[in-house]
Amino acid sequence: MISFENTKIAFGRKSSKDLKRAYWLFKIVANPTIVKFGKWATPIALKLHFPIKGLIKKTIFQQFCGGESIHESLNTSNELAQSNIKTILDYSIEGKTSEDDFDKTVEEIIATIQEGRNNINIPFAVFKVTGICRFDLLEKSNKSIDNLNEEDKVHYSKLTERIDLICKAAFECSVPVFIDGEESWIQDGIDLIAQQMSIKYNTKKAIIFNTIQMYRHDRLNFLTKEIEHAKTNSYILGVKIVRGAYMEKERKRANDLGYPSPIQVNKAASDNDYNRALELSLQNINHVSICAGTHNEQSSLFLTELLERYNLSKDDSRVYFAQLLGMSDHISFNLAHHGYLVAKYVPYGPIKEVMPYLLRRADENTSVAGQTSRELSLIVKEIERRKSNK
Repeated sequence: MISFENTKIAFGRKSSKDLKRAYWLFKIVANPTIVKFGKWATPIALKLHFPIKGLIKKTIFQQFCGGESIHESLNTSNELAQSNIKTILDYSIEGKTSEDDFDKTVEEIIATIQEGRNNINIPFAVFKVTGICRFDLLEKSNKSIDNLNEEDKVHYSKLTERIDLICKAAFECSVPVFIDGEESWIQDGIDLIAQQMSIKYNTKKAIIFNTIQMYRHDRLNFLTKEIEHAKTNSYILGVKIVRGAYMEKERKRANDLGYPSPIQVNKAASDNDYNRALELSLQNINHVSICAGTHNEQSSLFLTELLERYNLSKDDSRVYFAQLLGMSDHISFNLAHHGYLVAKYVPYGPIKEVMPYLLRRADENTSVAGQTSRELSLIVKEIERRKSNK
């Protein structure tokens, strides 16, 4: 029987120094005022070349990132592998706007795919469409590309070429790739491209995985339609099921522009739809492969129960659990210890370039009810356990 309270397994490979660092980091993240100040001050300090890079690398970067390059991140990957946890290399560069930068990002994503071809510890790759295309172009093309001007059509064509390059590499290397979820006002266009890539490359198994954010009240219906589309068109649907990361932004935009919010009425509705999405996927497991990206203990346990209910083995390659590096180790390590397939998102990139990701992650942790306090309580529990065993 799995217990997410087992801190000995969860933190078995962390030193007491590592635990203390994590404790103070989560204490900081729990304070909205400090996080807000950090979001404002850190980019300025880096821009003015204040000597804070070393401090960042030894604290928040070390907790949540694998390294500044693929090569550096392999050390983290190898450590995770000792606990039967796989790695999803995540090149976490945000905010680029030039075509050259987009092309370089595509090259880096393909490099992570190629690393996975011969590395058993790297079963997936991942990318964000906003990392390889201007946000405003995705917004303009969300409902229809017919209304784009000629210049935008050229850039949109480049976008589809870039995505196809990534997906083709994933197919040729047999390394599935996740297309991360984005804001609702650019997601429709991404969903369409993901579906086109799935038709093309998912004929034998799921290579292309789209992301479904269940904090949206329309996504369970969307998943149902996607499964039927896959059956009708004879391909395997790949889905990464998450709750979502843009809730506050979504609500504010809906309120400002006067349209109905796409967000669930409350957390219970989001949790309910998330679990229903897991069940729907396993009911159609011959047509669907899933990655349950969740830091929710109840949903993680529910998926273990579903595997048993539908007579699927714990290590069925069509069902993965995933969490972020440095978070929810009590879920990841305990699941892996009991034989389930688990992967950690391992963000990497130059420190200055990764800071937007790290600050956004800190902001999200602050807004998720109970997440940080749960992390802190488990860290404290393990520190006390070690003291009592001395």
